[in-house]
Amino acid sequence: MAGENRGRKDPRRALGDFGERLAVQHLLAKGYRIRGRNVRIPEGEIDIVAERGELLLFVEVRCRRGRSMGTAVESLTPAKQRRLVALAEAYGQEDDLPPERRIDVIAVDLAPDGRLLSLQHIEGAVWAE
Repeated sequence: MAGENRGRKDPRRALGDFGERLAVQHLLAKGYRIRGRNVRIPEGEIDIVAERGELLLFVEVRCRRGRSMGTAVESLTPAKQRRLVALAEAYGQEDDLPPERRIDVIAVDLAPDGRLLSLQHIEGAVWAE
């Protein structure tokens, strides 16, 4: 029936939101201040923008439930890495931003039943070539 899923969240989006919430809590515990989540700019979306001292941090969150599609870290393709660099460069054009910049990945792997298996924070995981 048309419209049957109205009001329901897409399971992939719900999984991504859950991973992002875990990532935000992890960053806060490490002393970062969250500037924004799901930051939209004309070039696309950045999952998390954070800062700590003179560091501006762009974070890509990868979340996987089960291992049938590989791990969360394995899901970061070269094409996605290039896109992250372009997004960070576009965002970095704003004035009044911390001078040091880094792109990190937070990879969240869950068991099929939703239990947290691992959360990896990979600092400097992506860089411009």
